[in-house]
Amino acid sequence: MKQALREAEKAYEQDEVPVGAVVVHKGKVIGRGYNQIERLQDPTAHAEMIAITAATNHLQSRRLEECTLYVTLEPCPMCAGAIVLSRIPTLVFATFDPKAGACGTLYNIVHDKRLNHSVHVISGVCDRESEEYLKGFFGRVRKIVP
Repeated sequence: MKQALREAEKAYEQDEVPVGAVVVHKGKVIGRGYNQIERLQDPTAHAEMIAITAATNHLQSRRLEECTLYVTLEPCPMCAGAIVLSRIPTLVFATFDPKAGACGTLYNIVHDKRLNHSVHVISGVCDRESEEYLKGFFGRVRKIVP
């Protein structure tokens, strides 16, 4: 999770919502990403999507069956769907997202029995550090935009 937090810091430094993600396979980081929505002008450029794409490229497979995804904020519906589709067995996230969380807060896509894959979820890992980045970012944004 510390590496995911470092990715979130990169997003923060680029005035992006500070979310970072890493995909780990057999103890090695094979994919990393941070939010780049504004920089790329791409609504799909979430940290998880970038990390998952990097990991699938690394393994040359769309299936990440032996991987763990670490992310600093509970994934949204789009990212939760990508986690299920890529067959990631374990998701570890820092803090819950009351506005868009799809792994237990607003929805629970990763545990939906109607889908063909279920994900083991661990939450609350380094949640204070993640919340500090998010609060700092949104506090700064609110000062700029009335």
